[in-house]
Amino acid sequence: MRLIRPELADHVVHASVDRPGVERPVLLWHHGSPQTGAVLPPVAAMADAAGFDVVSIARPAYGGAPRLPGRSVREAAARVADVLDILDLRDAVSVGASGGGPHALGVAALSPERVAGVVTLASIAPFRPGDASWFSGMADPSGLRSATAGIASRTAHLEVEEFDPTSFVEADYRALEETWASLGEDVAASAQWGSDGLVDDDVAFTRPWGFALADVVAPVMVLQGELDRVIPPSHATAIAGGIPQATLLRIPDVGHIAVLDHLPAALAALQRI
Repeated sequence: MRLIRPELADHVVHASVDRPGVERPVLLWHHGSPQTGAVLPPVAAMADAAGFDVVSIARPAYGGAPRLPGRSVREAAARVADVLDILDLRDAVSVGASGGGPHALGVAALSPERVAGVVTLASIAPFRPGDASWFSGMADPSGLRSATAGIASRTAHLEVEEFDPTSFVEADYRALEETWASLGEDVAASAQWGSDGLVDDDVAFTRPWGFALADVVAPVMVLQGELDRVIPPSHATAIAGGIPQATLLRIPDVGHIAVLDHLPAALAALQRI
């Protein structure tokens, strides 16, 4: 459901309950690229089983949120941090999948007093200009390559962009037919708001993020499918290596989507720390 409150008028905020964080801690969900920002049913179910409410904030240009051209990862994360302040949420677990991963880390870096832990799933790592290995292992890096030249270049690439079916492995396609069917439906629903959010995400990923990985002081679980051909395992290694309290969990035989099935294990591991 969307939270409609006067103090949230500048944000598009979704939650699994009317009053998140009142009786239970919050799982702060950072959606992938592109999605609507709505709370996905499997995320809500997994969070509920682990004892969390869910709050999800659409990034600028997604799900009806106004665009913020040229935004950095830090600037988008700061908008989420504002919501944490408005709702006075504390001890949140910041969880980001794929394009949401950098933003999950960004909120933890900006609001250490409100974020108790972080989970990234198939997250992209900070860009390394001039390092071609950053793209290595991606089935189709052309979108991100175009983003390195800026918004106009990434926007122009939309005209020729096609999904490479080899980006997903068999386990991913099975996940999209079963547990994560709602993710595919949400991606399709996001098309009504155009591709500006995706463009701005990709450009932000290939620019300085506005914070260092070492700024994240909360414990972090870095989940990565070993067969991921969208964001390859080298990115997870880079993320884990740059964060003081990071644990890298490499999941065999899964790729970019099926790794999401392992969110409950990551939440359980965080709760044991």
